[in-house]
Amino acid sequence: MPSTRAFNPPRRRALHALGGLALGGLGAVAQARGTITIRLSHVVAQQTPKGLALQRFKELAEQRSGGRIRVAIYPNSSLYGDADEMQALQLGAVDMLAPSLSKFGRIGFPEFELFDLPFVFDTATQVRRVCEGAVGQRLLSALGRQRLVGLGYLDNGFKHMSGNKPLLAPADFAGLRMRVQSSRVIAQQMRALGAQPVNLSFGETRRALATGVVDGTENPISNFWTQRMHEVQTDLSLTQHGYLGYAVVAHRDFWASLASPDRQLVQQALLEALAWGNTIAQQENDDALAALRLAGTTRIHLPTVAQREMLRQAMRSVYDALEKRIGAPWMQELHGTISG
Repeated sequence: MPSTRAFNPPRRRALHALGGLALGGLGAVAQARGTITIRLSHVVAQQTPKGLALQRFKELAEQRSGGRIRVAIYPNSSLYGDADEMQALQLGAVDMLAPSLSKFGRIGFPEFELFDLPFVFDTATQVRRVCEGAVGQRLLSALGRQRLVGLGYLDNGFKHMSGNKPLLAPADFAGLRMRVQSSRVIAQQMRALGAQPVNLSFGETRRALATGVVDGTENPISNFWTQRMHEVQTDLSLTQHGYLGYAVVAHRDFWASLASPDRQLVQQALLEALAWGNTIAQQENDDALAALRLAGTTRIHLPTVAQREMLRQAMRSVYDALEKRIGAPWMQELHGTISG
């Protein structure tokens, strides 16, 4: 399998070659033979909300097409990782991805970082209102500028802080090296708390925690559990300070290459799988928390209302910084949508 590490020149040349082949007609050949294989890569484990929803998509698409449409899923960074999956899609080396919303900021869509704002959502209902409303749909439509087709949103849930001590107040973060996704909002959030953000691929995070390259990170509990971070982190603080979601996207040329009935079948299967995935996300996180408590390897802390408010106030500057980058109308529409 290809490495999930950062790009190097040979890897970049290989991706360009793959992209040229993919866009040069392999999809058309597959369709001419009566079968279509959709290559779908992602970076998390199978037993997570995203992994389960994409597996459901595979089952629906293959069943409804009588096996003529096949979905080859490459989970857990087994094909491409955080550092290169977006470029792989743009080059046509894969057909579909389900990247975290944070990743769209670095390819020219900083408005997606609205979802990274700390304490912006209180409930999953608020998240769904934004994703399904004008803000979310406008963001998906904008992806066409980069030859991408936005197909829908998928929840993972709310994020919590982990480390080797309780992380319940701003002072607890002073001097810590905290792993973050490639998001300016999340990096600024950590700096506001007095920590040093370290941008690492998700697939490299557990090893970095185990070796002390970083001191802590933030994750929904399902990711924390399935990546076995509980074996290398002594404390998990249930801060519920942020949200982690995904957008399922396809390469524009691949999407256009599908015959209209096939495109409709794939889209309907995906939308049903995403709706199902969004209903099970909280349960998957609840089950992971129960398993974590049973394992007994990690101390679990619940911040008080006052402690969460201290964290919220410490990170208020992040809102101002994002507003300067994307403009006040986006922020106003987001807040208006959340408040209903």
